[in-house]
Amino acid sequence: FWGLVASMWIGNVFLLVLNVPLVRYWLSVFKIPYAVLFPSILFFCCIGTYSVNNSLEDIFITAAFGFMGYMFMRLELDAAPLMLGFILGPMLEENFRRAMLLSRGSFGIFATRPISATLLSLVGVFIVWQVVSFLNNVRKSKGAALPPQSGAALEPQE
Repeated sequence: FWGLVASMWIGNVFLLVLNVPLVRYWLSVFKIPYAVLFPSILFFCCIGTYSVNNSLEDIFITAAFGFMGYMFMRLELDAAPLMLGFILGPMLEENFRRAMLLSRGSFGIFATRPISATLLSLVGVFIVWQVVSFLNNVRKSKGAALPPQSGAALEPQE
């Protein structure tokens, strides 16, 4: 443990020594046009992905996750719940499998206990709440973008 702490201290000292004199050069990265910076970052990400297993399949998986991330940004979804799902997903799967073994495959075990039934109902309420608010936002955004109806022509103001 103390070796890890010491290596963190040494790393921070090296970072301080290297970054303080070179800060003006690091800031020059912001002067690079986006049209040049984005493709080069994408290129280096693909090279790094390919170099792990020498497989084009890894690049396609990276591209699929990149597209999924882009769609999440367009839908204004947060990344934190997704990361939480990646971290807690295996634990949830293992405990779900354990509960199914104990109940001999019956889903009723989740509704027989008051605490689990309450939590399941709260999850259901929150899901319905999110869907309704999402649909309301979509309806409002479409209503604002629609042109006036033909019968509702604007009358000239005097």
